[in-house]
Amino acid sequence: MSVDVTPPNAAANLHPLLARLVAETGAAVLAADTFDAWAIEPGAAMVVFAEDPARYKETLDLAVIVPELHASRPHEFRVALLPPAVSRALAPRYGFARWPAFVILRDGHYVGAVDGIRDWSEYAGELGRLLAAEPSRPPTVGIPVVAAGQSASPPCH
Repeated sequence: MSVDVTPPNAAANLHPLLARLVAETGAAVLAADTFDAWAIEPGAAMVVFAEDPARYKETLDLAVIVPELHASRPHEFRVALLPPAVSRALAPRYGFARWPAFVILRDGHYVGAVDGIRDWSEYAGELGRLLAAEPSRPPTVGIPVVAAGQSASPPCH
């Protein structure tokens, strides 16, 4: 079953290279309220976290790289694009450190992320590794969580 989550004319408001990514990969353009429904569909999925190309010019590099990655592994994963505001809202779920990034999910569960701009061989290798990997817990932002009234430091005995 495929969930229709792309708002009408969503690609019309994107930078031309991001719109090309959508056209070439058949990517869904997601909003914060449609992400979860799309993500839980069966199979492997790549979620592209785009930033404003004026702020992060590397976003346009990723917009060119993702269709090539998709073409290199036909029918192995579906693609979604998160526009900048949605990317910023959902990025904390996945703990990546640099923009732009893509996250691989399987059946809605986190498998891994590739952030920043890399060499082609690194992208191809990481994508292959992630598509073969089992889901895992997303990394956190490194803030320790403690119950109210407990010390953040472990006791010494």
